[in-house]
Amino acid sequence: MKRYFLGRILSNIIAIWVIITITFFLMKGLPGDPFTEEKALPPEILQSLYEHYKLNDPWYIQYGNYLKSIAKWDLGPSFKYKSRTVNDIINKGFPVSALLGLEALLLAVTFGLTLGTIAALKKNKWQDISAHLLSVLGISVPSFILAAFLQYLFAIKLDLLPVARWGTFQQSLLPALSLAALPSAFITRLTRNHLIEALNQDYIKTARSKGIGEVQIIIRHALRNSLLPTITYVGTLTANILTGSFVIEKIFGIPGLGQAFVNSIANRDYTVIMGLTVFYSVILLSLILLVDLAYGWMDPRIRLGRAPS
Repeated sequence: MKRYFLGRILSNIIAIWVIITITFFLMKGLPGDPFTEEKALPPEILQSLYEHYKLNDPWYIQYGNYLKSIAKWDLGPSFKYKSRTVNDIINKGFPVSALLGLEALLLAVTFGLTLGTIAALKKNKWQDISAHLLSVLGISVPSFILAAFLQYLFAIKLDLLPVARWGTFQQSLLPALSLAALPSAFITRLTRNHLIEALNQDYIKTARSKGIGEVQIIIRHALRNSLLPTITYVGTLTANILTGSFVIEKIFGIPGLGQAFVNSIANRDYTVIMGLTVFYSVILLSLILLVDLAYGWMDPRIRLGRAPS
């Protein structure tokens, strides 16, 4: 287990280095720079800005300096916002995106597991058909369309919730629902299909023949063993949701990382783009590692780090 864990950490470090390298050279390969968009800047000021941010150095020196900064978790200054660093932007935006993401994740997992379990237990009945229709809608309707519909229905038409902005629980409900719809639909389908498969296994029939209660069979045996594919999906989903949705944050005026990323692309703020990409990558790879470790806990047949017998 320890050997496996150390090996995964090493592979994650290599993956992060590859992502940093690709992102760095992609940014350098783009035409222009953040300062050429500024109007009427004299050549002397441009030259001073290049020297201040060390953009006149050869690419290999810039690359080496950037790797050293990443190793110290110093993601550099923002080219567009004076006296602000990428670390400042993350420290300010990530708690907002994380709070919204956790709320959306809780909604997605709760609705997905509940609907999927009901659909599996009521296979081919109206409950199953209704869950199927809801999951199809959740997968088919884009999040920005759903967000606009929820704003129109609950904020404008019914006047029950705020149309946008951030700060209260009521203001977080509509964006959280918009974010949760798609993953909730996927979790519903995954839970239903794998729970139906698990309920047909021999060990479930054996448990029933021993007189074990149906609720205990479903929760302790069938549902637990059918959750492995769902855990895999939720691990990646958590990284995507916690770092925020670009479109949803823009629609609802939420000051999270998603909006900061969109603004950095529009402003060609290279250090912010690269820094947020590295930050996203660290979260994603860390959560994938946690999912792999959770596999060993959920299924005793899995032995991480050991060769199959």
